[in-house]
Amino acid sequence: MHELGIVFHIADSLLAVGRENNLTSISSVTIELGEVSGVVDSYLTDCWRWTAEKHDLLRGCKMLIETLPAVTLCESCGKTYPTVTYAKVCPFCGSEKTHLETGNEINIKEIEAY
Repeated sequence: MHELGIVFHIADSLLAVGRENNLTSISSVTIELGEVSGVVDSYLTDCWRWTAEKHDLLRGCKMLIETLPAVTLCESCGKTYPTVTYAKVCPFCGSEKTHLETGNEINIKEIEAY
């Protein structure tokens, strides 16, 4: 379960931000999660609840998840298309010379703190 490792990284990042900014509490963190990142959002939030309770600064902190759509670029015709619908084959020209542009990311987008 790589979700636990991801959560540890997020927690470490938030704790560092908390120290740098003399925060007393972080109430929520918004995560951008790529549609084809391979991360299971329910596992991520379960791991988050367990991890957040281990740190005073994060206790009660909610994790909000925004899904980033997966988009593939066709190198042959230059058009983009939804990856999940069409996979590797371009629906416009039939080429397999494609690559994923977005949808594999995991980013901390926003932190609500005081």
